[in-house]
Amino acid sequence: MRRISIDTNIYSAFKLDDPAVKTLFRNTDYIGIDITVIAELFAGFRNGSREQINRDELKLFLNNPRTEILQHDLETAEFYSFILCRLRTLGKPIPTNDIWIAANSMRHGLSLCSKDRHFESIEGLLLIKA
Repeated sequence: MRRISIDTNIYSAFKLDDPAVKTLFRNTDYIGIDITVIAELFAGFRNGSREQINRDELKLFLNNPRTEILQHDLETAEFYSFILCRLRTLGKPIPTNDIWIAANSMRHGLSLCSKDRHFESIEGLLLIKA
């Protein structure tokens, strides 16, 4: 059973009918989406001319039985602190939101699917590049 979590850019690619992402989703049994990704999407929707349409489409995506919203908890916070401190030591900062997304993927034992290369700097993160 393939279980993944997705970054914001993967949801965006899905909505743009990216064939690689569409194939990935067809071959996936479980899609986790971090609450931070949803917040980033809401912010993007708010700045666009199709806010309500985008919100409705996201709601349909989230209501799929294979999809789950991943909330943050104490274990996620532990992973966050590990990642942040390790990246600081390595001198490889990445955006704070992306640390949360990676931390929650690790907390749930999921492979993170993203188009962002900076996730490669996170030790122990299972990464799928799309």
